Amino acid sequence: MTTVEITLPDQLALEAKRAGLLSPELLEKWLRKQLKAQRVDQLFSAMDRIAAVHDPAVMSPEEVASEIAAIRSDRRQNSRG
Repeated sequence: MTTVEITLPDQLALEAKRAGLLSPELLEKWLRKQLKAQRVDQLFSAMDRIAAVHDPAVMSPEEVASEIAAIRSDRRQNSRG
C-alpha cells in the first residue's frame, strides 16, 4: 500500500471530509474510474488517428508487375555502373 499526501485548500478539504469523499475506499474507486475513462479516451483517440490515415490506392496486378519490372530495370542499370 502506498500513502499519498495531497494539498488542498482548507475549505475544500473540510467540505470533502464532511461529505466522506476522502475515505481511502472512495478515493480508490474514483481513481480507478478516472483511469478507466482515460484509457477509453486514449483508445478513441487512437481510433480517430487510424481512421484519418488514408488507405493507399489499390494497384491492379498489371500495375504491380509494371512497378516490379521498373525496379528490376533500375537495379540492372545501377549494377552495370
